[in-house]
Amino acid sequence: MIKLFGIGLLFFLLFLLQKIIYQKLWNQNLTVDISFAKEHIFEGEESSLKEIIQNRKKLPLPILKVKFQTDRHLVFGDSVEGARTTDQFYRNDMFRVGGGEKITRTLKFTGGRRGFYEINGASLVASDIFLTSQMVEDLSLHAEVYVYPRPYDSQEMRRSLTQLNGEVLSRRHLLEDPFEYRGIREYQPFDDMRSINWKATAKTGELKVNQKNYTSLKSIRIFFNVEDNGIMKKEDCVEASLQLTAGLGAFFLRQGIQTACYGNGVDIRTHEPLAIAAKAGDGQFDTICRGLARLDLDQPTVDFTGCFEERLFSEAKGTITCFVAPNHYDDFLELLEKYADEGNEFYWFYPVSGKEEPVLPEKIQKQVRFIHLDRSDMVW
Repeated sequence: MIKLFGIGLLFFLLFLLQKIIYQKLWNQNLTVDISFAKEHIFEGEESSLKEIIQNRKKLPLPILKVKFQTDRHLVFGDSVEGARTTDQFYRNDMFRVGGGEKITRTLKFTGGRRGFYEINGASLVASDIFLTSQMVEDLSLHAEVYVYPRPYDSQEMRRSLTQLNGEVLSRRHLLEDPFEYRGIREYQPFDDMRSINWKATAKTGELKVNQKNYTSLKSIRIFFNVEDNGIMKKEDCVEASLQLTAGLGAFFLRQGIQTACYGNGVDIRTHEPLAIAAKAGDGQFDTICRGLARLDLDQPTVDFTGCFEERLFSEAKGTITCFVAPNHYDDFLELLEKYADEGNEFYWFYPVSGKEEPVLPEKIQKQVRFIHLDRSDMVW
């Protein structure tokens, strides 16, 4: 009896000792890192999230839970027990970590929808050997990934771009450069008197004018208006507008044309509308896609006319302007009519989800390219 009591007491003391040891030492020399394999992916593209647990002490951890949350639009391929999805994706991964052991787990996911996604912190939950107590620590870490809008592509879109490309190529050399001359010719009634070359006129006795050379098109501007205040929301058309914007940007930049991008969606970090000045090159496409990914469409859009009217008119010369918008509110139509009245050319890419096309004012209608959304082209 005494022997049994002694064994029981010894067992109890060992139990208390290991409990004290785990409570004091479980998180020492323990590191957990969570990171995305890529900084950015496109909608529908697969990537991975990596969890690295390293226990640099001899004390093993029979159970270690790593809990964190991210957005539900990052669609993880495995359906592990303990993971649940509401407005956020709540992950609860369980490990058995030996002393001095390093564990790496790779979780594959798909970028289900355009956005900017972050993981801000994780919670660690550990148990002692007998699983009788839990120790918890909130871990400070940060991981982020951009899901770029997939450039919209369809047969209808390609036809529109082919037609637009002809217009762009024909206008790339229609802008006179006042500082370059390609010769002298006879004066015509429509010539500006300021272009007369008086020295050549004196030599020949006939009016001669300087013949100006032409410079190439300065840039392309893409303006998107994603205002959607109707009773029936056009969520698919709004997202398609951003895909169309990405597609237009890719199209023009591939031709070496400087491309600018402006829109009334609000950046999730800066809370400002998107404004990207004209540049060329692959880096510009990345800048545009990154800006589109960070738009928070849950926030109200800024007033398009108030924000962009001055820029639209003051920088119109030497550019081709493309609009992308899924709605035709009165103030937006008035702005486009005013822009057309001043002799400015533009193209409006208008995504529609049904077969019926809205009726627009005649002076605008001919500049519109309706893009009928094909559900098979949409990744979300």
